[in-house]
Amino acid sequence: MGSAIIGIGLMAFGAALGLFLLGTAAVGAGWEPTSRRKVSRMLELSGTGPTDIVYDLGSGDGRIVIEAAKSFGARAVGLEADPLRVLYSRAMISLMRLNGRAKVEWGNFFHVDLSEATIVTMFLTQGTNQRLKSKLLAELSPGARVVSYVWTFEGWTPKKRDEEDELSLYVIPDRVEREARGT
Repeated sequence: MGSAIIGIGLMAFGAALGLFLLGTAAVGAGWEPTSRRKVSRMLELSGTGPTDIVYDLGSGDGRIVIEAAKSFGARAVGLEADPLRVLYSRAMISLMRLNGRAKVEWGNFFHVDLSEATIVTMFLTQGTNQRLKSKLLAELSPGARVVSYVWTFEGWTPKKRDEEDELSLYVIPDRVEREARGT
């Protein structure tokens, strides 16, 4: 009887761990934390400052949101599908006393209005980036910056590229520029 309970407990733990590690892959990407150095580089590349509102799509443990608020003075919003990572992120934001500048919301970023963002950061997949293109163009204001780690946006030319850190910075064009490009 005791070994059966232990076996069930181990299976439940394994299922929870699998969900924790792979659960967000259905939305946009599995969880793989970005190094702190690359997080800082993403925010530097985009020119993040105190007047910016940074949205991190698939914010994981909240490290970009926290860094944007703490070191760059920006307001920052993380969007995360994994409820355990949301709770962890919220606890870290609270411990660092960043509640007024940073928050993490639980949900699917495809269902969240991004229009207040001046900067959007992401480490998703190539396919997810492609699915996001029309949403970003429709919701972000001209001049808004999009920084992607590793994956690019097919058909978009980055304004800046950091080859060493695999970062691409895109700037949302105005309507005249979009029409001239056919996007």
